[in-house]
Amino acid sequence: MKRVTIQDIADALGLSRNTVSKAINNSEGLADATKEKILQKAVEMGYKQFAYVAAHATLFPGGPSPEEHGEIALFTTQNLFRWTNHFAVPTVDRLKVELAQLGYALTLYKVEQEDMRRRSFPAAFDREKAAGIVCIEMFDRAYGEMICSLGLPVLFVDGPNKRGGYSLPADQLYMDNTTGISALVTDMIRRGKRKIGFIGDYEHCQSFFERYTAFRSAMGLEGMPVDERFIIKRNDGTGAALAALDELPELFVCANDFVAADVLQELGKLGVSVPEDVLLSGFDDSPESRIMTPALTTVHIHTQIMAYTAADLLLSRIEEPELDYRTVYTQTDLIYRESTKY
Repeated sequence: MKRVTIQDIADALGLSRNTVSKAINNSEGLADATKEKILQKAVEMGYKQFAYVAAHATLFPGGPSPEEHGEIALFTTQNLFRWTNHFAVPTVDRLKVELAQLGYALTLYKVEQEDMRRRSFPAAFDREKAAGIVCIEMFDRAYGEMICSLGLPVLFVDGPNKRGGYSLPADQLYMDNTTGISALVTDMIRRGKRKIGFIGDYEHCQSFFERYTAFRSAMGLEGMPVDERFIIKRNDGTGAALAALDELPELFVCANDFVAADVLQELGKLGVSVPEDVLLSGFDDSPESRIMTPALTTVHIHTQIMAYTAADLLLSRIEEPELDYRTVYTQTDLIYRESTKY
């Protein structure tokens, strides 16, 4: 069977290849109706990331109604509600649409701190109604183990860090946390930068841990020692930690765009300018990263692809519960902007 390409989708819809690429990669600048039309055509034609969903989804009238096959419970914490531009928000929106077409209702359950402390489920959650569980922003390992013990199909979108080498017994979905940061650090070193630091709590979650290890690995592979003074965990207090430094690195790599925004603000309080005095990068390609001054170098997450991949993992786990656990990474792209003088 001929592999479907972006150009094939563009030809079928009479659109440009660039327009189709923007829709699939969830880039800015497209009307929602245009994006939806392109994504539906991609599913219909069996484009590589959507092939599994295409085989199961009913794209036309007469298909299953939401809840026909049961509920998919989405467990999350207050962080998803606190950050409306969190990468997971558009992922969840897209996932809800796809699961509805497949006959499942996605129901959101907010896990409170008291639930975490008592190791209890949200009051409204009914295990008997759930066909599966998706966990987003759920980084407490013990609570994750409790969820996995229910005997239901479980998918973690990101999860607790695996610093100790321990992985939860569940399918796991991540964005590629390594390639973009490795490329950035390597490029900066080859541009003559030698002093590079990292800001972010690398024990917060697995994605942060992978971004941190990618930074350290790239430094080591280029023969550059890591100056531990320039490693700052945010829970130590970013502003105080920055003020305590007797010198600054040439570049700070931040665990995500929200961390980078805080760092930019704290540096401003110290009279330090980005990018004139220090370069800065983030991760997520949040809307704020594009309108910050200076615009932030970052790594773009393909949220649409993450949603389709999540549906793929869930459906295949529901249909074949004895499958080995899978860890899947979706593509990310390094985007250079003014904060690193590009």
